[in-house]
This record gives sequence, structure tokens and C-alpha cells, in this order.
Amino acid sequence: MKTNWLHIVRPEATEYAPYYERYISLVSGNDVLTTLEEVSPQTVALFSSLSEKEGDFRYSPEKWSVKQVLGHIIDTERIFAYRALRISRNDATPIEGYDQDDYVRYGPFSHCQLSSLVEEYTHVRNATLSLFRSLDQEAWTRRGIANKNEVTVQALAYMVAGHELHHRNVLNDKYSAILTRR
Repeated sequence: MKTNWLHIVRPEATEYAPYYERYISLVSGNDVLTTLEEVSPQTVALFSSLSEKEGDFRYSPEKWSVKQVLGHIIDTERIFAYRALRISRNDATPIEGYDQDDYVRYGPFSHCQLSSLVEEYTHVRNATLSLFRSLDQEAWTRRGIANKNEVTVQALAYMVAGHELHHRNVLNDKYSAILTRR
């Protein structure tokens, strides 16, 4: 679906909680849909380059494994996209937050094949892009409450992209022991 008629802009600081600036600041430019399309193959390549054993790597015993990081990226994208769907449909019901550590703790990621998680990530990203491409101009600027904070749909799209970029940066920094051996 083409979105040439849309005018999506970089969200202003009033469109999201200050915490999310750490993600939104990682997204360059104003074309978040292109960013989501372009970072996806890079993320797939990064995780696909790792062995199943490397998928279990943790840089510290109490930190998430590589597979858990990818599972967290997947879960968070689903949650942000769900928030965007609800808000875009003008649903004024406040959306509760979630505990990312519980989601990872109770998620199946440690028992999954890394290749299966990469496939799941691809499906989730395609669904997210389909959702965002289907929205009209008015939907992109709608505001709602998520995790006790006001947020716009366009800010949520930037948060999806920035959250992924943040965790790729963490992987490159903290998990470099396995990434630099390549």
C-alpha cells in the first residue's frame, strides 16, 4: 500500500513521555516508514548471522540472552503497534503499561530456535508496517493514553523504530564478544 499522500512528521516532545526520547532520538529524518523498512533487513542479518549457541549468550549472568533481546524487541513492537491501533481508531480507553522483565521472564524465548525468532520478528514487522501504511493522515496525529502518558500514533511509530535501534546498539556494545568474532 502506497503512503505518498501521507505527511508524517517527526513527533514533537509533547507527543510522548520524556523517557521515550532515548528511542525517538535514534531515528533520523522524518520518514519513519522507510526507516522501519530499512532497519528490518539489517536486524534480520544481525540475528541470522549468529549460531543457536550464540543465541544463548549473555554478557553477564543476570542479563538477557541474545534470544531474549530479540524476543523483547518482538514483544515491544507488538505492544507499541497495539497501542497505535487503539489510538488510531480513536479508542479513548487508557492503555496500561507492561513489565518488560516479566515478559522476558515468562516468554518462551530461551526455548525457541533463534531462526524461529528471526522469522517471527519478520512477520511482526510486516504486520506493523501494514498497520501504519493503512492509517489516514488524521489517525497519525491522534492522541491517547498509554502507560499513564499521552502519546500520538506517529510517536509510537518512531518508538518502534528507535526501540529496535536502541537494542541493536546494546547488542553491538555489550554483546560484542560474539559479534566481533565474525
